[in-house]
Amino acid sequence: MIAPGAPVAGVVLAGGRASRMGGRDKAFAAVEGEPIAVRAVRIFRSLFAQVLVSTNRPERFAGLDVQTVADQFPGCGPLAGIHAALLASRYPHVFVAACDMPGLDPEVIRFLLGRVGSAEAVVPCWDGDVEPLHAVYAVGALREIEAHLRAGQNAVRDVLRRLRVDYVSEAEMRAVRGAARSLTNVNTPEELAAVGGRFDDAP
Repeated sequence: MIAPGAPVAGVVLAGGRASRMGGRDKAFAAVEGEPIAVRAVRIFRSLFAQVLVSTNRPERFAGLDVQTVADQFPGCGPLAGIHAALLASRYPHVFVAACDMPGLDPEVIRFLLGRVGSAEAVVPCWDGDVEPLHAVYAVGALREIEAHLRAGQNAVRDVLRRLRVDYVSEAEMRAVRGAARSLTNVNTPEELAAVGGRFDDAP
């Protein structure tokens, strides 16, 4: 288990092409008057000793005064973003969240951090599936992740099959207040509208 207050890096994964949003950058869609990425960085600063945004468009985040890291394996999806973040992390563990999660909850994140032991990843189960982009990864997983990327195997789920993973059951997650909101993501304009979101000008 990570001791309370132990340093961890918090990572916002913002490398997607937003094709299902019609090319609009969902990281800067506003929900409750605040762009998703801005809220995520704000929350992460209250939780983590290091905050990173994994993106190949660092200019989009210049106004947030946050460290950005670019993929070493461009075009390889979220796994490449996790890889870049692990390389840049100053600490043994990172918590990663996709940039399309407008309801990230600090207590849910703390709950997942509290599960870290010898596992190389802590991944919640939700809606009959797993959510590897709201999860904890150990820097020790880097070798396996890089091997998959070099082999052209870019699916996060494929890597998880080769790692020691603590899958947090859906029943356990549903017992954590705020889990449903924290794990919600918005991939389409319809999903964004369902949480009261809209596109404003980026910062």
